[in-house]
Amino acid sequence: MSGTTTRKMIRMYNQQAAPTSFMAGLFQSPKGNMHNSAEVEIDVVRGQEDVSIAIQDLSVGYRANANDIYSNKSFVPPIHKESIALNSHDLIKRTPGQDSFEDPDFRGNVIARAFMGAKKVERKIRRAMELQASQVMQTGTVTLTDSAGVSVYAIDYKPKATHLPDAGVAWASATGKQMMGDIDALADVIRGNGLADANQLIFGDTAFQNFINAAQVQALYDNRRIVIGTVPPMEMRGGGGKYRGTIEIGNYSYDMWTYNGRYTHPQTGVSTPFMTPTKVIVRVAEGRLDASFGAIPNIGAELGIGSGRLLRELPSRISNTDGGMDMSINVWLTENGEQLFVGVGSRPLMIPTAIDTFGCIDTAP
Repeated sequence: MSGTTTRKMIRMYNQQAAPTSFMAGLFQSPKGNMHNSAEVEIDVVRGQEDVSIAIQDLSVGYRANANDIYSNKSFVPPIHKESIALNSHDLIKRTPGQDSFEDPDFRGNVIARAFMGAKKVERKIRRAMELQASQVMQTGTVTLTDSAGVSVYAIDYKPKATHLPDAGVAWASATGKQMMGDIDALADVIRGNGLADANQLIFGDTAFQNFINAAQVQALYDNRRIVIGTVPPMEMRGGGGKYRGTIEIGNYSYDMWTYNGRYTHPQTGVSTPFMTPTKVIVRVAEGRLDASFGAIPNIGAELGIGSGRLLRELPSRISNTDGGMDMSINVWLTENGEQLFVGVGSRPLMIPTAIDTFGCIDTAP
């Protein structure tokens, strides 16, 4: 019985942790990176900073040049497939935000719950992509594990060891000069191998605090005659990254960022940062990084008897080049027709195409 009390249903509040995508956002995903193949291949041409050598006389012939040597690299992407079950008896229940005195719209409830489930899986896949990207940027490798800690996917992009140095002195006790020396030394390595000037620093929380608290670093910002850096108020610029100003070290000028995006660790259940707090990434902001996506094949969809006939409102594939996401969607019914499953899958691979244009310092070796 309703009784004499009146009630008003206000707009639903849906508390969800939006996935951060700062690291994944560094990787480009043009239309050509969406594919249906089992593997991804890239031809890499590496040039050098050669100079032309003069000849002594016009009668001398031309100096010969060899064609640039290229290498071919092939990668197999990891596979993510997750499903959401919708039961018939749930369709008569009120969905979040619905008026409890309205008759349920069964089909409407199916569509609403399917989209809610698909969005939930998308958030999980985006965090998996961010985990991939953060591992690539910090180690040049990727290892994905299940809830038992067993590796289910691993790939080694074989970065040069010189791009993954330890700090000469742990930053917790190092001087500002030593810290800047670590950054400058890695920037020189990147310049030599990547053929471009490093211009971006991405700090873990602890590394940034140690860096900015160092007296010699602060002295740079206290200089009243020469502007060699700025530390403005923290500024959010999307994806969870925080812009922290600029600094000049040696021959390089850097934009500084910090990042503390987090995920729930599959083994411990503990909120864990994507980026190790004591690490610093030094990179060329223009260095090419690729996000590649493979489709999840479905025979039913190819024969015209798949998801589209069951739930026309859900597309079989959603590709978003600007948003860096590609998902395949499958829908199927149990034999008695009382349970519907929505499957969402993706095969994302974060590829450090210009692998010599970045490196990472461990400031707590």
